[in-house]
Amino acid sequence: MTYETLFAHILEKKSYLCVGLDTDIRKIPRHLLQEPDPVFAFNKQIIDATADYCVSYKPNIAFYEAMGPKGWESLIKTMDYIPKSHFSIADAKRGDIGNTSSLYARTFFDPSAAGLDFDSVTVAPYMGSDSVKPFLEFKDKWVILLALTSNQGGSDFQQLATPQGRLYEQVLTTSQQWAGADRMMYVVGATQTQDLAHIRSLIPEHFLLVPGVGAQGGSLKDVSQIGMNRHCGLLINASRSIIYASDGRDFAERAGEEAQKLQKEMEQYLDQYLSA
Repeated sequence: MTYETLFAHILEKKSYLCVGLDTDIRKIPRHLLQEPDPVFAFNKQIIDATADYCVSYKPNIAFYEAMGPKGWESLIKTMDYIPKSHFSIADAKRGDIGNTSSLYARTFFDPSAAGLDFDSVTVAPYMGSDSVKPFLEFKDKWVILLALTSNQGGSDFQQLATPQGRLYEQVLTTSQQWAGADRMMYVVGATQTQDLAHIRSLIPEHFLLVPGVGAQGGSLKDVSQIGMNRHCGLLINASRSIIYASDGRDFAERAGEEAQKLQKEMEQYLDQYLSA
């Protein structure tokens, strides 16, 4: 999916919502455990209920890998079911020496390898350019680079001062030499609004993948007001607040309601900030 196509979908849907499919078999409604593939059964109903309100889906790969071969099968079926109109993100946070990164890239981008064909993958930047560039060798695929995360320990390294500025700033400025805004996004946590304006000054055209809205307490309004650019430039991820809105038989209906609430709020911010 191209930059322009993603923006067109955002305008069409009046949404920049990404639904995180962090599907934990220990948390899904009990009645689904009778299904041959409970995880896929859950994901299928979540996708059916939310597809009209979002532009992206982000399976967190750890939840599937933890189940072994069955989990991988659930992931493949989930990817096959996600509409092609929706931007797909493999939240895998990979990054290793070049030949290993090449294999990680094949895993998520080459359907003839592991059966997956994601639009993008999250990548850790701290082994440098040769650990990231193999992912960019796949035409029309995106790298989503970890920049400034909102987890408790994120500041242990990301905020460290260097002669060129804080370490996360160096990640942003250096990585722009590897790919442009049409191939690279950045992860910036929703609770990092105090740095968001500065981040926008460093990467004015890039999309940001922003987790932390919803269950983690990030403010959609603040992120939208500070972080939106002329092409929206935001994918706001919500996972638990949507997919676990209910643990009963109405789980999909409730997920759809939560997604619609976010979409309606996003519609207001698109009208308010997109042309500002």
